[in-house]
Amino acid sequence: MSNSSPVKLDRGQHRKIVLTLNGRERSGYCESRDLLSDFVRHELGATGTHVGCEHGVCGACTVHVDGVAARSCLMLAVQVEGRRVDTVEGLAPDQTLGDLQQAFQRHHALQCGFCTAGILMSCADYLRRVPEPTETEVREMLSGHLCRCTGYTPIVAAVLDVAARRKNKEPEHA
Repeated sequence: MSNSSPVKLDRGQHRKIVLTLNGRERSGYCESRDLLSDFVRHELGATGTHVGCEHGVCGACTVHVDGVAARSCLMLAVQVEGRRVDTVEGLAPDQTLGDLQQAFQRHHALQCGFCTAGILMSCADYLRRVPEPTETEVREMLSGHLCRCTGYTPIVAAVLDVAARRKNKEPEHA
């Protein structure tokens, strides 16, 4: 039997985290066990990131970490030290809706809106990687998100609309 015990952190110990949030350098304090989702919401005020299941299943907490979609409820805040994190607020930094957000509006791709931020972040990442997706591919990508309101059809239509408009280089406000 070993005399050593696991190292415990005093609840009062906090660590300063410096990161780039939505294009701006930001910092805040967290405990080593704090989740990224809680850190961006409660410490940095980016409340567009929603927390649903806290198990990485629903996708509501999806953000971009260094340009890649990630479930913020599965990451610790300390893991983003020195990195770039983008939340749904970063999709419209000047308070003007981006083309994806406009398409969601046009196609009524949200109802209660709880899951929408995470879905938008996943769709933005997906369209960057797959600029001309098929309906089947979009549905497969969306299978990682749980939405209780829309039935997904308007979301698929919005994503395909954006892909087509980008391909044809149509203006955002068309």
